[in-house]
Amino acid sequence: MTERQQIPTLLLTSTGIVPEVRKEFLSLLNKKPSDIHVLSITTAAYGETNNPWWLKKDVELLNECGITKEHIEEYDLKDKTKKEVEKALEGIDIVLVNGGNTFYLLHWASQSGFDDVLKPFLNNGGLYVGISAGTILVNQTIEVAGWKNLDKNKIGLRDMTSLHFVNFLTFVHFTEKYRKIVNDESKKTKLPIVALTDTQALIVKGKNVKLVGTGEKEFWNGFKEVQ
Repeated sequence: MTERQQIPTLLLTSTGIVPEVRKEFLSLLNKKPSDIHVLSITTAAYGETNNPWWLKKDVELLNECGITKEHIEEYDLKDKTKKEVEKALEGIDIVLVNGGNTFYLLHWASQSGFDDVLKPFLNNGGLYVGISAGTILVNQTIEVAGWKNLDKNKIGLRDMTSLHFVNFLTFVHFTEKYRKIVNDESKKTKLPIVALTDTQALIVKGKNVKLVGTGEKEFWNGFKEVQ
């Protein structure tokens, strides 16, 4: 790493900065919350519906952390160029990638060049916060998005290879009713798997991985926390 590079840091969640992970989120900030600027990537949400009600909830959770509405900019990757995305990231401290349709999100993350500009953003000290689809996006593959048969590949995506910032798969919104699905699917892949409930998050700093929040830790295929 050069002197200017920093260890890439990601906070991966199922449903945003809920109270159970707020303390850990705040500990990752290098400024006062009121000075933080957020670029909220809404692409996945609009790939799912024209009325993504959860976006308002995600903003409210950030507001409760002390980040002001005026410092949160919504941004859609659809039809954007790499230069436009780079411009949008100027002066930004946190890239928050919202939930919705993961297949649609990966398509436009690739088409817009977002996948290319994210790495230097993180190397320069930016923080990545994933919510649901935004969490799955940084896995090696987005295959988990289709396990519950809730995330439809409406855009006809063929290559499921994603941004590959982590070497495991993350199953979001985990509850007991999905245990059999994960058990069955875990036998079809060699990749480690971690399940996140809506009150948990993963902090990833380089090779270090820590699960925070409340509830049981659910791991498959040898997934381990590394600290």
